Amino acid sequence: MKKTLLLLVLSAFAVTLTAQEEAQAEEKSKPVRFTFGTSILIDNHTVATPYKGGIEFEIHHRFSLIENIDNLFGIYGAANTRLGLNYGITDRIMIGAGTTKDYKLQDIQWKYLILQQTEDNSMPVSLSYYGNIVLDLREKAAFGPLESYRDIHRLSYFNQLIIARKFNEVFSFQIAPSVIYFNSVPRFSNESGYKNLGFALSAGGKATVFGSHSILIEYDQLLRKQDLEIQPKPNLSLGWEIGTATHTFQLFVANYSQIINQRNLVFNTNDFAKGEYLVGFNITVRF
Repeated sequence: MKKTLLLLVLSAFAVTLTAQEEAQAEEKSKPVRFTFGTSILIDNHTVATPYKGGIEFEIHHRFSLIENIDNLFGIYGAANTRLGLNYGITDRIMIGAGTTKDYKLQDIQWKYLILQQTEDNSMPVSLSYYGNIVLDLREKAAFGPLESYRDIHRLSYFNQLIIARKFNEVFSFQIAPSVIYFNSVPRFSNESGYKNLGFALSAGGKATVFGSHSILIEYDQLLRKQDLEIQPKPNLSLGWEIGTATHTFQLFVANYSQIINQRNLVFNTNDFAKGEYLVGFNITVRF
């Protein structure tokens, strides 16, 4: 009887230890949270998606290039704005739509969180796929000779893989290769103009300074040369983010204004090194 009782006690103890070890293993393998505070860094998307059933309302605003006091350093100039909504179909899948003032652009976008970094580093990075389709609603004359116009010429596409890592509670970094395609691009002759297909590489980081305040930086480089004497300029931006549980506000300086990724990468002519930059801000509201 004593042996049986002892055996039962030891068995229960072994089961308890096994359960504790499994619980600890699961706890260590928990996904890393808040690699970035919101779906966008400055202009590029991050690996983050809204939670299932969550909604994000986005306001993107870009003032004109900073010139002098006459245009109040860009505030009195022509501004570009985008309004967008994102919806979390699941905790990993997002779909969204938006409208942008310049070029009358209407976009549909989506994102899928493929891999999540874990606290025990069994998965060292997070990986998301982001894509969009953009419809340009300008007059037909904007797409070349009217006799060759087709409605499909209004469309452009952007596909990107986003690889991110949260190194600690202060610093997160991401890198993102992308593929761009325009059904119609400006061509000035057989030898001069833009190319329909493009490749690019983007990088960005976030450093928490204190509390809910962070410094943001982004850089984008178009990798495929265009048939032009003067190539598109790289995109560079530096910003400040203030985040709460339901709102994120970002204020930054940048040398691009077109908001939509493929247009910024292919058509940016502003050179940051020459002081050609502007002020912008983003507001994200989460429901």
